[in-house]
Amino acid sequence: MSAAAVIPTVRSTPGSAFPLGATLLPGGTNFAVASDIATGMVLCLFDADGAEHQVPLLDNDAGVWHAFVPGVEAGTAYGFRATGPWDPSRGLRCNPAKLLLDPYARAISGDVGFGPEVLGYTVGDPDVPSLLDSAGHVPRSIVVDRSFDWEGDVHPGTNYADTVFYEAHPKGLTALHPDVPAELRGTYAALGHPAVIAHLVDLGVTAVELLPVHHSVPEEFLARSGRTNYWGYNTIGYLAPHEAYSAHARAGVVGGQVAEFKTMVKRLHAAGLEVILDVVFNHTAEGGSGGPTLCHRGIDNPAYYRLSPTDPRSYYDTTGTGNSLNVDHATTLRLIMDSLRYWILEMHVDGFRFDLATTLAREDGSFERTASFFDLITQDPVVGRTKLIAEPWDVGQADSYSLGRFPPLWSEWNGRYRDSVRDFWRGTDGMLGELATRLSGSSDLFGGSVRRPSASVNLVTVHDGFTLRDLVSYDGKHNEANLEQNRDGTSDNRSWNSGAEGPTGDSAVTALRGLRSRAILTTLLMSLGAPLLLAGDELGRTQGGNNNAYCQDGPMTWVDWAGADAELLAFTRKAIALRRTHPVLRRRRFLTGAQTEEIGWYSPTGRFMTGADWSDSRARCVAVYLDGADAPDRDDQGRPLVDSDLLLLLNGWSQAVRFTLPDPRPGASWTARLDSADPTGEPTDAAPRGAGADLWVPGWSVLVLTSPVRAPTP
Repeated sequence: MSAAAVIPTVRSTPGSAFPLGATLLPGGTNFAVASDIATGMVLCLFDADGAEHQVPLLDNDAGVWHAFVPGVEAGTAYGFRATGPWDPSRGLRCNPAKLLLDPYARAISGDVGFGPEVLGYTVGDPDVPSLLDSAGHVPRSIVVDRSFDWEGDVHPGTNYADTVFYEAHPKGLTALHPDVPAELRGTYAALGHPAVIAHLVDLGVTAVELLPVHHSVPEEFLARSGRTNYWGYNTIGYLAPHEAYSAHARAGVVGGQVAEFKTMVKRLHAAGLEVILDVVFNHTAEGGSGGPTLCHRGIDNPAYYRLSPTDPRSYYDTTGTGNSLNVDHATTLRLIMDSLRYWILEMHVDGFRFDLATTLAREDGSFERTASFFDLITQDPVVGRTKLIAEPWDVGQADSYSLGRFPPLWSEWNGRYRDSVRDFWRGTDGMLGELATRLSGSSDLFGGSVRRPSASVNLVTVHDGFTLRDLVSYDGKHNEANLEQNRDGTSDNRSWNSGAEGPTGDSAVTALRGLRSRAILTTLLMSLGAPLLLAGDELGRTQGGNNNAYCQDGPMTWVDWAGADAELLAFTRKAIALRRTHPVLRRRRFLTGAQTEEIGWYSPTGRFMTGADWSDSRARCVAVYLDGADAPDRDDQGRPLVDSDLLLLLNGWSQAVRFTLPDPRPGASWTARLDSADPTGEPTDAAPRGAGADLWVPGWSVLVLTSPVRAPTP
């Protein structure tokens, strides 16, 4: 837009300052946007030909600019232009030449065309505002009709202790699914397709944890090299489902992603599956001070971002992305809470996993367990009743790693669990005691308070890092395809290639990889806490050793249904079914081991583990006894969840070890139920055995046995 351009204006009335965003009403649409620093705000409406029509917002209530515009219908594209101070040295970056997305947009359409036009400053002189118009280079906000027939949809409400999370990419899970129509693959519609739902239900998971679905844009350096931010951790629209995951949007239905997402949720709920969203409230896609002006920076930079106290032109970055959201400011806190409520009330999701959640609790730079953000969550009658999961760390601060420090409503991704299980099953010395702590719910991290074992989300593999197949197939990362000279991604993988790096024709190596994979899965699914399975691990998915495939949108990261490991899938189903059958594996309180009736630790000789046994750095075998009748939990009807007793025999050695069955309960007989040494999971010998009987447990394996249910003890 040149200074001489004449843009037609549109008639409006004052409208309302609430709610924020674009709200479709009878006869038109109400628009409201918050900015404490803007001296003026212009609504820009775009017709089907892309022509811009301006509506000055003349009314301001407590920092909210607003107007009602008659005749504006669903599907209308719009944006804002903010006038006000430009003084980067004070953190002020208003520039009316930049078309801005609505922070409360319910749908966003279009891509960013990177270039000088999207920068708020003049290239070569960052203190001078750019006069280049960005309208032809940025996405549009879309007015959305929020009506939808939920047909009596009900949240499954799965108890944390009964939850099995399944982390999946909204595109990658279905992009190659042969039973999903080609035009639907990689979309919300595909996630709600009967073939995909059948897989999830048959597998036995209870909650689909989706990588970010908030509208995102890739970083400029990725776009210029033909790559993208596949994972989606570069949000620009916190109330808008990402357009590229919509079959309706692909077909030309403007804003169709909203109803499509709702339909997906409705279908997953009908199958008893919860929907958890991975949310990125720690930074936005606008990057550092040299990044594009797309939304928040141009509307109210100091309100939305943490600025350096000594140089407000720079950003205080605890995320490694160039900026951090300013959760100390009421405007940002309001956006976060409004977004969470919207996704619960309007989109019917069941919970959230908060990326780099430590950043959200920083007040005056430090992590605070009593931070305002936590208080708002706790007191909110909507958000506080959902599943809340923290990634309990951020980047570059002395207190960045905050595992175990979140308040009672929260569960946390347990990085200690991941590291301990990986180390034990690659043969690291001195890990037996640490593994025992993780198996029993990580009471050292989450006990001693009102928190429960389900506060620990147990994981071994997730989207960032090796897949399970790669964990047992590679010693080191192989990220060359990322075009960063293999410098990206962690080198601390705690992996072992089982004798050969990557693909091999050696049958012994292949067999060992299978053994270790099944042992890891069994450990994960027999541990107290809430297990998380990475999508595709049950099928043997590989990324060729790439442990940071954030920019790979293709076969490397898509689930390979055609090449699925059918035996591993069957084994995983069996292990999950065993977990769901036995309440003793889903205890809602910690079993500390102080009462040997509840939990017992035995050496392969059948005797209680001694201090010397635990301190032996070469010890890699243990028998774990879980009492299914001692003070059981109660179900929703108040009935005791009395269970069989369980005995887990873990052998982390490379060779078979003879276990003498212990005698935790006189007269008990034990029957093998799951044998990770067998590709099918079926025990080779399922005959009942009593205490003192010997069982040979193959190397790198776990054997699970049960005894009959008995009357509960108080």
